[in-house]
This record gives sequence, structure tokens and C-alpha cells, in this order.
Amino acid sequence: MVQAGFSTLNYVILFVYLAAMVTIGILVAGKQKTTEDYFLARRKMPWFVVAMSMFASLTSAISYMGHPGTAYKENIALIAMAPAGLLAVPVLILIFFPIYRRLNITTSYEYIFHRYGPAARYAVSGLFMAGRLGWLATVMYAPALALSVVTGINVYFAIILMGVLAISYTVMGGLAAVLWTDVAQFVILVGGAIWIAISLLVGVDGGLPEIMNIAGRTDHLNVFDWRLSLFEMTALAALLIYTFKQMSDSGTDQVSIQRLMATPNLKGMAKAAVTGAFFDMFMLGLLLFLGLGLFAWYQQHPGTLPLEMAQVNQDRILPYYIIHHLPNGVSGLMIAGIFAAAMSSMDSGINSLSTVLVNDFIKPLRTTQRTEAQDVRLARILTLAVGAFAMGLAFYVSTIQQILRASAQFMGLFGGPILALFLMGMLSRRAHFRGWLAGTIPAVLITYFGAIRHTWMVGGKQVQVHFIYYFPICFGITLVIGYIASLLIPAPLADEEYTRFYKPGQSEE
Repeated sequence: MVQAGFSTLNYVILFVYLAAMVTIGILVAGKQKTTEDYFLARRKMPWFVVAMSMFASLTSAISYMGHPGTAYKENIALIAMAPAGLLAVPVLILIFFPIYRRLNITTSYEYIFHRYGPAARYAVSGLFMAGRLGWLATVMYAPALALSVVTGINVYFAIILMGVLAISYTVMGGLAAVLWTDVAQFVILVGGAIWIAISLLVGVDGGLPEIMNIAGRTDHLNVFDWRLSLFEMTALAALLIYTFKQMSDSGTDQVSIQRLMATPNLKGMAKAAVTGAFFDMFMLGLLLFLGLGLFAWYQQHPGTLPLEMAQVNQDRILPYYIIHHLPNGVSGLMIAGIFAAAMSSMDSGINSLSTVLVNDFIKPLRTTQRTEAQDVRLARILTLAVGAFAMGLAFYVSTIQQILRASAQFMGLFGGPILALFLMGMLSRRAHFRGWLAGTIPAVLITYFGAIRHTWMVGGKQVQVHFIYYFPICFGITLVIGYIASLLIPAPLADEEYTRFYKPGQSEE
């Protein structure tokens, strides 16, 4: 691959951005006197700040680089995901959020404790930590890969650089620092994507009509394929699967729940969720358009893209275009956009993981009372430790070629069973932890060995199950077997207070 020089101006722009993120952490450092201050920003954050943070946190460099790469190599069937967030929002507002607000939780797994008991809480918290650590490693690797592509800096050094910076301001300022840096990162990553889109509209001869014409001729506009096939991504599969994935991301995942619970009331939670869904729709369409634009640009400029990248490393196509074909200075801003997407996810993951460690493991298991000041100090130490461990995992992820597939492996195996446990508990008083466990074990084994590791013969060719199916396979098997097992294994009925059937004496704000 031909390396392009990363100019002094680009370096200045990039490091100004990195320094600004650390400065925000310094400005809010030392103001957290209790764990509620540190983990929930005193539950006083404006809903629109939370919406931007949720969007920035989940729109990681995995999406920023992976979605254009997928549209470039395959098609834009992922556009069917666009309404998934809005389809999931009514379920979140009617089922999940009222229960969380009524219980005034810090982590979503506190609900699991109330509904199923301590064993279930430890199990699902552990699954969350395993899944998010894997996810966190991939979002550390993605920007390191971009930096390596454009500058030639060793990818492992880049992982350490990005990790240290994100960890530093998260340790200092807790959730408040994460939220306010996410606002800045939101502006950078959205503005960067818009800028790249404009450059492609101007750079492709014929503009938008020609981009769409080329995409249509090469089957990249394959959005009306409503078949279901385990071995390829179609529109119907994307719509159905990502509706449930949105329920998981915004209804059970601590990364989102922690932000939503930082709002003052239920109304704020609902506004943040709806606004975040609209942000997702816009950004998904924009990122997929970048993939079409890149494809059209390189079709008109044959020979400018290295062959090995065009065939294998589609996740590198966006940063390659940025550094080789955008003006000096502008490319620095665009690479900062990739860093913004990554760091907004890194800080969120690190903060959420330390929150779960303190609230779902250490506090319930400790035998001696600790002061709030001691717990805040402990939270800072754990945030540092979690970040360092995730950096180590990022070295492993660097051996996996496709970023989206790596993320899907981690989140499919662990996110699916977690969503099943929450829905079983909220929708049925009969569901219990032993039944769920009976469903989870075979679900994880079948998904891993049958979908992730196994190859199938289809039409005389060896193929693998497409990565978007990992989550629904594991979720569906857990839900069906888990609920049947709950009916067959006797257990007392759960309290209605922890289900959607509970009718409070007075409505909440």
C-alpha cells in the first residue's frame, strides 16, 4: 500500500482535537463527590446532550469506517436499518423506561437483581462486561488502523496513544466528562461525514446522478431484496434484526441506560431516545452514501486504489480516500472525525464497565461499609484498569480483518441472551433465571460453532452465516428454550412491580 505523508498541518489539527478532549476532562475533574455524581452526573443532564452522547457513543469508528466499506463492497441493504430505531422506541418507552425510572437504578442490571436475584445479576453483568470489552477492543483498533494507514505509525503504538488519551479524561471527569466530550465529538464526526460527502459529489464526474447510476449498474442499490438468507445481508433481514438490536442497545445496554438515567425524569429519557433514533437514521444514510460515492469515485479513477485493499480491506477505504484525495488540512479534520467516533465509544465503554464493576459486583459483595469519597476513588482506579485491559484486547482484535464481523461476534454471543433475559422478565411473571440459563448455554454454543466457526456448502461453494445473524440466532434460541424451560421448571411467580403489568399509584413525570 502506498503511504501518503501526513503533513505538519494535519498533525496540528489532530493533536489540537485530542488536547481539547483532555481539557474538557480537566475542567470537570474533582467535582464528583459521590458515585452518583461520578456515574450519573447528578441525574441533571439535559436530554439533548444525552441524545447526542448516545448517538456518538454507539456510532463508533466501527460504523464510521465499516458502513462505508460494506456499502462499497456489497450493497446498501443496511439502509433498511434506518427505521429500526424508531420502531424500537415505543417498546422502550412503554416497557423498559418506566420500570427503570420507578426503581431509580444506576445500572440496568440492578433491575435483573430485583427481578431474578443476585445470581442472575452477576451472570448478566458478567456477560455485559465480556461483550463490551470485546466491542471496546474493536473501537480502539479501528482508529489505530486509520492512523497506521495514513501515517505508517505502528498500529500497536497508535492503540496505546488513543487509549491513554480517552482513559485520562474519563478517569478525571466521570460521566460528565464523557457526555460533554461526546457533544464535541458529535459535531466533529457528523460534520466530517458531511464534508466527505460534499467532496465526493463534487469529485465524481456527473455528481449525484452518476453516483446513483454506477451504484444501480453494479447492484449496490440492492435494497428491495426481501428474501431471508442466512448467508447474505438483505433488506428484510436488516430491518427485523436491527429493530431487536436497537432494543438491546437502548433498552438493556449499560452504555445507553447510564446516559438515559442521567436525565431528570421519564420524559427526558423518552425525548433523548426519539432524538437519538432520528440521528441514527440520518447518519446511517450518510455513511452508506459515502460507500456509494467512494465506489463511483474509484470506478472513474481506476488504478488509484491498491488491489489488496479493494479486494480485502474495505474498512480501510474511507481513511485511504481521506488522506490521498482530500486537501492538506481538510484530511486532518477528517481523520479527527474518525478519532472522534472512536473516542466517544471508548470513553463510554470504559465508564460503563467501571460503573457495573462498582455497582453490580463490588458493592453487593463487600462486607464493610465504605464512604462515598472512597468509592469515587475506587471508580477512578477501576476506570484506569478497565481501559488498560481493553487496550490489551485491542492487540488481539488487530488480527481480525473485518471490523464489523469482529464486533458482531462479541455482541452477538453476549447481547442476544441479555435482551432475552430482560424481555422474559418484563413480559412474564413465570420466567426465571434457571430457565434462562437452560436456554443461554445451548444458544451460545450453537451460535459460535454453527454460525461463527462453521462453513456451509451452498451452491457448490463454502460459505459462512452472515455476521448480522449472530445476534438474532443467539437471542431467539435463548428466548424460546429459556421460556419453555421456565414453564417446565417450577418456581414462584415474580412480583408484578418488576413487570410491565404493574400499575403505579401515581403517574411519573
